Amino acid sequence: MKRQSSAIASRVMILGALMMALALSGCMRGVPSDKPPIHVNPNMDSQPKYKTQGSSAFFADGSAMRTPVAGTIARGSLIATPADSAYLLGKNGAGELIKSNPRKVTMDLLSRGQERYGIFCAPCHGAVGDGKGIVVLRDKGMLPPTNYHDDRMRALPDGHYFNVISNGIRNMPGYRHQIPVADRWAIVSYVRALQRSQNAKLQDIPENLRGGVK
Repeated sequence: MKRQSSAIASRVMILGALMMALALSGCMRGVPSDKPPIHVNPNMDSQPKYKTQGSSAFFADGSAMRTPVAGTIARGSLIATPADSAYLLGKNGAGELIKSNPRKVTMDLLSRGQERYGIFCAPCHGAVGDGKGIVVLRDKGMLPPTNYHDDRMRALPDGHYFNVISNGIRNMPGYRHQIPVADRWAIVSYVRALQRSQNAKLQDIPENLRGGVK
C-alpha cells in the first residue's frame, strides 16, 4: 500500500509540475523579446532596389536616378495628330489654344468634373467659382484667384483653362501630375457650367419651366 501511495503521490507531483509549467508558459505570452523576429521570407522586407534620390556606386555621378533618354515620351502622351495635341495639350497643331473642349459634354462628364473640382479647385476658387474659397478666406495675404464669372474669364477659350490646370498660373501650381487629362477636361466642362449658372438668361431655361422664374 505504501508503494502504491508513493506512486500516486509522485504522479500527483508530476501532474502538478506540468500544470504549473503550462500556467507559467501562458503568463509569458506578450512579453517583449530582445531577439529579432523570425522572417520566413525576408525578401519583401529587404528588397534589392533603388529608392528615389538614392545613391549608387555603379554610375559615375553616384546617383541612382537616371535622366530619360532624349526623345522619351511618357505612355499615353504621344502626339501623332492635331487631335492628339488638342486633347493632350489644349492646343492645335500651330500651338494655339483650342476654343472648345474636345470631349463630348454629357451629364456623366459634368458629374465627374464637379467631383474633381470640389477636390482640387474649390478650396481656392470657391464652390461657385467666385474666387472666395476657404483657403483664401483663411489666408488674408494670399492673392485671390480670378473670378470665373468676369466677362474676360468667360470669353477665354477652353484650351486656356486646360492649360492653366495643367501648368499653373501665377501662384497656382500645375496639376498635370495629380489630375489625368480626361479629368482636366471634365473640370473645364464643369467650370463652363458654373459660368452658365451664374450668368444664365431666360432663353437658357426650357420653355415649360420659364413660367416659374421670377
